[in-house]
Amino acid sequence: MNPLTELSRLLASTTDATLVEAVLAALLTPSEAHDLSARWELVKRLDQGATQRQIATDLGLSLCKITRGSRELKKPDSALKTLLNLHQRKL
Repeated sequence: MNPLTELSRLLASTTDATLVEAVLAALLTPSEAHDLSARWELVKRLDQGATQRQIATDLGLSLCKITRGSRELKKPDSALKTLLNLHQRKL
C-alpha cells in the first residue's frame, strides 16, 4: 500500500483531533506545518470570496500558491471543496 494512502486511512480512522495534530507535528517540520496551515487558511479565504491579492498580503503568500488553491477549488471533484463543505457543517 502507498504510504500516503496508509497514513490517510489511519488519520481518517480516528476521531481524536489531538492525536492527529500530534502526528502532524511529529511528521512535519515547523516550517512545513506553518505552510500547511497557511494553505488551509488561503483555501478558506478563497471560498469566502477574498481576493487573491488580499490573501497574499494578509498571509504573506505568493500569488502562485494562491492561484493553485483557486484552481483546485474550481475542479468538479475538488477534495478541498468537499473538506470545506464538511468544515462548514461543523461550524
